[in-house]
Amino acid sequence: MNVKSPCIKICKFDDATGYCRGCLRTRPECKAWKALKKKRRRKIIEARPRREAELRQAKKTD
Repeated sequence: MNVKSPCIKICKFDDATGYCRGCLRTRPECKAWKALKKKRRRKIIEARPRREAELRQAKKTD
């Protein structure tokens, strides 16, 4: 089973967290996505709720 890219074409990275505001991946993760193993891709997808919370928290402290 292939793990689809979470990209939604909003490629703007948050300075505080380093996460893309659209897909919540880091720049290196975005660049390496096609080469990553399925297990690593799943871990990135599973980290999405935590990363979203971090992004929200970073916005509050701005």
